[in-house]
Amino acid sequence: MPIPSSGRARLKVLHCLTRHGQGLDLEIAAEMRVPLATVRKLLAELSAAGEVVMCQLTRYEGSKTIEAWQCRVSGYVPAPAPGRKPKAA
Repeated sequence: MPIPSSGRARLKVLHCLTRHGQGLDLEIAAEMRVPLATVRKLLAELSAAGEVVMCQLTRYEGSKTIEAWQCRVSGYVPAPAPGRKPKAA
């Protein structure tokens, strides 16, 4: 599968993150159908430009360790989930 051009791919990564609020690099790679290494390169570029905030995440599922990057668009706050909310004190 061909790798998309860098500018269009960066926009696609940003679109994935704004649609879902935040996401793991593994999820973005699966949604875009590109290699994980490509997504990580794009996320590193976006982070250096200040467009994305990311942190390294380690999950343990049974005896399996999963290393991933958790990312969110810089300055983006997702809408609150629907339903009743507790009143402010």
